[in-house]
Amino acid sequence: MGVTPDGAAWLASAQARPRAALDSWAERPGAAVVLPCGTAFDIVNAPAIFGRRMLDRLWDEGPGSGPVAVHRGRMLLFAAPGTAQRLPTLLGWEEWNDHRSPTGTTRAHALPPLLCHGTGDAVTLPAVHTTADRPPLASRWLVAPDTRHPWLPGPEVVLWAAVRAARAATSPTPQISIFPPPDQSAKVYDVSRRR
Repeated sequence: MGVTPDGAAWLASAQARPRAALDSWAERPGAAVVLPCGTAFDIVNAPAIFGRRMLDRLWDEGPGSGPVAVHRGRMLLFAAPGTAQRLPTLLGWEEWNDHRSPTGTTRAHALPPLLCHGTGDAVTLPAVHTTADRPPLASRWLVAPDTRHPWLPGPEVVLWAAVRAARAATSPTPQISIFPPPDQSAKVYDVSRRR
């Protein structure tokens, strides 16, 4: 499902002239959109695989997410205004930005670099109106804006998802077998030499 008219109106509200933005998007369907951050939304920009893990945490164990896009191999998670300013502070406080703990040992579940776009920044987003000639794996919406007032996670929710994703990425994968565990007290006989 693509961006709805209400979702497009919300995206346009980030511009100084929303009506002009909507008209421009209608004239050039399929064109990427550049929008300023800090008023309607902030963006947390994560590597694609890690961003996908964060998104999975948000939907499987948390409150869900706001709009989410993929652009140039990066996951763009829309967040509440002010998140770009607060999240780096929270990450620093939690000591997740550094791969070393205060004792100097390397932590196994360090976060990859998260880029935070807020006031004064602009981001390139997928087209609001799609066209048939757009490449299938180009920039795209994973969770397209569909309302004039979407719920946007704040910095604490994004931090929670990032920490959970980092821990899940480094925890050992459970070994699953379709066979029952062996009985350690069973006697085993070699029948290959039997005549």
